[in-house]
Amino acid sequence: MSADHPPGLDLDRLRGLLERERPGLVNGPLSGRLIEGGRSNLTYALSDGTSKWVVRRPPLGHVLATAHDMKREHRVISALHPTDVPVPRPVLLCEDEEVLGAPFYVMEFVEGTPYRTADQLAPLGEERTRNAVLSLVDTLVELHAVDPAEVGLGDFGRPEGFLDRQLRRWGKQLDASRNRELAGIDELHAALGRALPTSPAPAVVHGDYRLDNVLIGADDRIKAILDWEMSTIGDPLTDLGLLVMYSQPLALPHSPVSTTAQAAGHPSPQELIERYAARSGRDVSAVSWYTAFAWFKLAVILEGIHYRYTLGQTVGRGFDRIGELVPVFIDHGLTTLQEG
Repeated sequence: MSADHPPGLDLDRLRGLLERERPGLVNGPLSGRLIEGGRSNLTYALSDGTSKWVVRRPPLGHVLATAHDMKREHRVISALHPTDVPVPRPVLLCEDEEVLGAPFYVMEFVEGTPYRTADQLAPLGEERTRNAVLSLVDTLVELHAVDPAEVGLGDFGRPEGFLDRQLRRWGKQLDASRNRELAGIDELHAALGRALPTSPAPAVVHGDYRLDNVLIGADDRIKAILDWEMSTIGDPLTDLGLLVMYSQPLALPHSPVSTTAQAAGHPSPQELIERYAARSGRDVSAVSWYTAFAWFKLAVILEGIHYRYTLGQTVGRGFDRIGELVPVFIDHGLTTLQEG
């Protein structure tokens, strides 16, 4: 297939569907290119020469479980679009696998930059970097202020016992990729279980909230939050804990995880926590638990990637070094929990 016809995107069938379901939307021949492909969902940019959209679908050769993601992602951005939370405008959801071989959805293309590394942030300078990261906190407060029932997401998750289930779920993930001794990981898992905090009132949780999952516009404001595949109704402080974890500098060359915290001007974790607390009115006294849980979750995710790498299932730059990162994340988790 040519660059304009990437695998997994049948432009003729897609055009036929859009003409039937959204007549007048498309005004010329469609071209498409893969923006991001990976272990999770595939994202394509679509254009008719004047307008642009985005298509999200499960990976090629996907297992059926991920088909569920498309409906969930489409549902949450459709529910949030009328609110103050910046998300792309949804265009349509297609569950008919005849069109692209898997369920998918189409949304408007939003102009903006996802900043993944400190080097990418450097040209912004200290002041603009600071503003961008602070707006990340403010946007999270806006997301967590949405009443799930009011936007039709009352049944989008099961908030009772949320943290306990999360801990069990990630413990199972860990067991599924165990093929080496990892000092401290069971200790971290057990310590988190013994110290479970009491969750605040449930909110819409993004599940993977960080700088490279939002698009920042030329005015340094957040134009859209992307990648809703982990979203649910649950404990909002899990999003804060992850954001705090990502705002701690890790000196890792070619890191497979976001390294924006090293950027000059990046606010300290403490400032982010205080800003969230002041603007949301939530009690954040247990934030160290949530941050330690984020370190644990990332350690498990990275160990899963390392495990697949050792089986020869994952190739690419940096994958050979992921195994070395896991103990670093475990140590940070244990230290965060001990120091509170």
